Amino acid sequence: MTFRVLTLFPEQFHSLTQTSIIGKAVSKGLIKVETVQIRDFSTDRHRKVDDAPFGGGAGMVMSVQPLRDALHAKERPENSCVIYLSPKGQTLTHDKVVELANYDELVLVCGHYEGVDQRFIDLYVDEELSIGDFVLTGGELAAMVVIDSVSRMVGEVLKNDASSKEESFADGLLEYPHYTRPVEIDGLSVPDVLMSGHHAEIAKWRFEQSLQITKERRPELFKKYVEKSHDKKTMKILKNHL
Repeated sequence: MTFRVLTLFPEQFHSLTQTSIIGKAVSKGLIKVETVQIRDFSTDRHRKVDDAPFGGGAGMVMSVQPLRDALHAKERPENSCVIYLSPKGQTLTHDKVVELANYDELVLVCGHYEGVDQRFIDLYVDEELSIGDFVLTGGELAAMVVIDSVSRMVGEVLKNDASSKEESFADGLLEYPHYTRPVEIDGLSVPDVLMSGHHAEIAKWRFEQSLQITKERRPELFKKYVEKSHDKKTMKILKNHL
């Protein structure tokens, strides 16, 4: 899988591609992260990439020409998607991450200033994505979030495939609590069931914990999960939480 990032600040991606799980995935060739400096494609002698907005207003707007030429500088595979990171975009969710992982290439466009000329979006962008209801100084951090989350869905990036299937949102619920050694610390002990060796009871406890945490912290997710659940065993456990 290739992530091609159109950005004014390619240096921001160095730590992402050289450390932790993403760094290992890059070094093994499981994913590729390419950064494209948008300024390199400006036809302005000062490498200018923005201009004042028509109609007036604060700030500057990124111009179509440098963005367009940066996008077209390299031939794209057929199974590719151009994403503009924007507060106006669809909110990134686990389901969206899984969907994006099916592409061979994601082109991530990082905006700055007041945003980009709408004509670039209309002509060349397939989707607009947001990582939440807040505004960042640029799209780079949002692009890193997309790269990190989507990479986890690419085969062999995570050593334990079960990790991506059991974490929060994978089944529509928030994840259950985790514990490790020692058994007791600062007056708190690990729940007995986790040390029982009874796998069925452990699985039941974890499911019930996920239900309770989701109900308390994200009631809209809990409601959605209840509405789509039809398995008799699941419904029996659910009744205790309704």
